[in-house]
Amino acid sequence: MNTFEMDLKRAFISKGFVLGLIIEILILDKSGFASDFYLLCMPVVVAFPYATAWLNDYHSGFIKLYLYRTGVKAYITGKFIVTGLSGGTLLTLSLAIAQWIKGEEIPASFVPVFACGCFWAVVSATMSAVTGSRYVAYGGGFVIYYLLVILYERYFTSLYCISPDEWIKPVHTWVFGEHGVLIMLLGLMLIMYGVYYRVLRRCIEGV
Repeated sequence: MNTFEMDLKRAFISKGFVLGLIIEILILDKSGFASDFYLLCMPVVVAFPYATAWLNDYHSGFIKLYLYRTGVKAYITGKFIVTGLSGGTLLTLSLAIAQWIKGEEIPASFVPVFACGCFWAVVSATMSAVTGSRYVAYGGGFVIYYLLVILYERYFTSLYCISPDEWIKPVHTWVFGEHGVLIMLLGLMLIMYGVYYRVLRRCIEGV
């Protein structure tokens, strides 16, 4: 089993993933997909599965074993990709299960939901890398989300592309439609990857 497969197993067969899935289903059951509570909790819950995985490896010393089995670039890239996949899958799967259980209203497409889950998970992972703190990883996404909401609603009401609510439930007409949202989120994730890679590489050089 290569390190990427190990990352997938650790992310998806983990207490964090199961806990996040249960929390999201309960929130959807009580509040619904259109609620502010669901949207505000989203950046926090998607961090549960794997956003702090590299910190666990680093502090436990297992990172040396993983780096021996794979290169630095493969290790960092694998962690980043799996973090995003776990966050996106958690959001999408919880929504599908909630819809199956109680007929929860679902969006026309699951793609923005998956993309938002990926994005907020890697935001949390990047903040974890920059600060070296699990607490910032779990709470940082929420802070950024809330700041963007305030900026949009109070100061830049015409700049709907900065509203995270718009990303998961597009209301305005985007250039290229739904693909416009995905292109923007992909661009932001590439920026996150650049920061994540540089920070982790610098940390790993001291191992």
